[in-house]
Amino acid sequence: METTKIRLDKWLWAARFFKTRRLATEAVTKNKVYLNQQRTKPAKEVHIGDELTIRTGYVERTVIVQALSKQRRGAPEAALLYKETQESIERREQAADLRRQAAALRPQGAGRPTKKERRLIHSFTQK
Repeated sequence: METTKIRLDKWLWAARFFKTRRLATEAVTKNKVYLNQQRTKPAKEVHIGDELTIRTGYVERTVIVQALSKQRRGAPEAALLYKETQESIERREQAADLRRQAAALRPQGAGRPTKKERRLIHSFTQK
């Protein structure tokens, strides 16, 4: 599991933040990954102790590199490659709570029609 040199995109893939190396490379080039609070390139080498800020969708994580690996393994082994900071965990949980509350406040019936409503619409328009 230990190596001395590894590319950032390969480490992100091995740590299971992205499904493919291509997605990891695209995230780095689109500035969704910061290495030690600085923009970086996919080929930049990652070292133990580096701080990564990774944004995927709504989720932004700040992790500290604990180990290096060139191979993608199971999720329990991949979780050993990094440690998420406490502030990052708290921010992520707060953001998830806000999203849940926003969904709960959405008025009933807003959005796409249900199957029953769609049948009523079709019966009304096709007569």
